[in-house]
Amino acid sequence: MNTEYYRRNTCRLCDSKNLELVVKPAATPPGDRYVSADDLNQVQKIYPLDVFFCRDCGLLQLLDVVSPNILYGNYIYTTSISLGLVEHFRQYAVNVIERFHPKPNSLVIDIGSNDGTILRHFQALGMRVLGVEPATDIAQKATESGVETLATFFSPEVAQKIQYEYGKASIITANNVFANIDDLSTLIESIRSLLSPNGVFVMETGYGVDLIKNDVFDNIYHEHISYFNVKPLASFFRRHQMELIHVDHVETKGGSIRSFVQLQQDSPLVDESVKTMIQQEESLGFDRPEPYQTFANKIARVKIELIDLLTNLKSQGKTIAGYGASVGVTTLLYYLELSELLSFLVDDNPIRHNLFSPGHHIPVLPSDTLYEKKPDYVLILAWRYAEPIMKKHPKYLKQGGHFIQFLPEVKVI
Repeated sequence: MNTEYYRRNTCRLCDSKNLELVVKPAATPPGDRYVSADDLNQVQKIYPLDVFFCRDCGLLQLLDVVSPNILYGNYIYTTSISLGLVEHFRQYAVNVIERFHPKPNSLVIDIGSNDGTILRHFQALGMRVLGVEPATDIAQKATESGVETLATFFSPEVAQKIQYEYGKASIITANNVFANIDDLSTLIESIRSLLSPNGVFVMETGYGVDLIKNDVFDNIYHEHISYFNVKPLASFFRRHQMELIHVDHVETKGGSIRSFVQLQQDSPLVDESVKTMIQQEESLGFDRPEPYQTFANKIARVKIELIDLLTNLKSQGKTIAGYGASVGVTTLLYYLELSELLSFLVDDNPIRHNLFSPGHHIPVLPSDTLYEKKPDYVLILAWRYAEPIMKKHPKYLKQGGHFIQFLPEVKVI
């Protein structure tokens, strides 16, 4: 068996084999594997990013699963560096406490807790907290900062150990992590065993409908193996004796849903939000493959238009840089075939500086480099942040530079 990745042949939520290929991005290396100059001679393997739709339950998903050790062994992303997420999680913690009124000092567990950002907010609201985070360095730093964090993957054994040592949890959260796990049945059973009878599991994850409606193509990468809508999630939880009782539609990560799940009861108090969002999904056709196929065709058209523009500029001797060096940028660089068209990348995150992009090995430099190297054009790869990026660099435009946007349409500024 291939220890680096495997392809499953059943749906991750309902075990159906009724799966249809709907989007086919280019295969890429792990998107977050930016490398130092010392490692440039190492070949980086690429893995498929084919996106399938389950015709039985409606889940959009990758069937090719790359080993977590490859994806997360040297994981460097931390929540606190992401624009707006610290305040987002502060409001999130307040919202959960006000809605469910746990007793003071109740246990809150965050699965995939990263640097402990959300747990710090629960701590400030009088809760006991515990993080579970497989990225060893990040987990250690979180513990040192006062948020106790177990440096491990969450599993049935870890759930049992936590219950024995800390007791059952009143609140369990999993934010931007549910989409990263292949064996969701084992995960939810472990959560169910650890949750107190009146406790709540709160999960925030990217919303499949928004991925398509908002063209968030760069959210497709190996860590994200599922793209959830409410209808398939509600069915999945019921199969595991749990009930989706409320859903909030939130703006983070290009559009997300925050789901509130409790142990199944005789008369579950299911909020109207669940029914409303399922009806919206059905009316928009997201329980069928067609919207995903339309999305794939649109991205293909953008690719042709963008390559034509950039190739034309290069033929005139113009220099082009890219703005952005995130995990999703790797998807864009490969699928849009940009590696030969960009001289270098810039990024605001100092952790990326002086590294090289996965596979193509395009150098990543600080954003101030725009004023030294003065590229004629800058393609905004971090396209959802185009407005703040352009506001931050009026001097670049005044010096005669141009920004290029490519989503929702190709445009030169």
